[in-house]
Amino acid sequence: MNAFAALSDPTRQQIVEMLAAGERSAGDIAAQFAMSGPAVSQHLKVLREAGLIAVRAEAQRRIYVLDPQGFDALEEWLRRIRRFWGGRLDELERQLRAAPDTGEAS
Repeated sequence: MNAFAALSDPTRQQIVEMLAAGERSAGDIAAQFAMSGPAVSQHLKVLREAGLIAVRAEAQRRIYVLDPQGFDALEEWLRRIRRFWGGRLDELERQLRAAPDTGEAS
């Protein structure tokens, strides 16, 4: 699953926002939701497989953290989109400045 598909789910968005504030154990994450632990684990698995979060074992606990590399791909995609629109908006501005002013109010 790609990052955008993984982030299309509101629960997974909330998990990412939680982890943006700092690492958390699976139990801490699960405690924030009114769903079963296995359901939360499935959401964590989707985010992990999309490369957005990483996990490490600490004794019996699983600690989750955001994976910056997963977000690099999202940022690159956004940069490409911004370049596309930036060029289009610059051209629109040039066109509007070059258009003759008819003096008519709309």
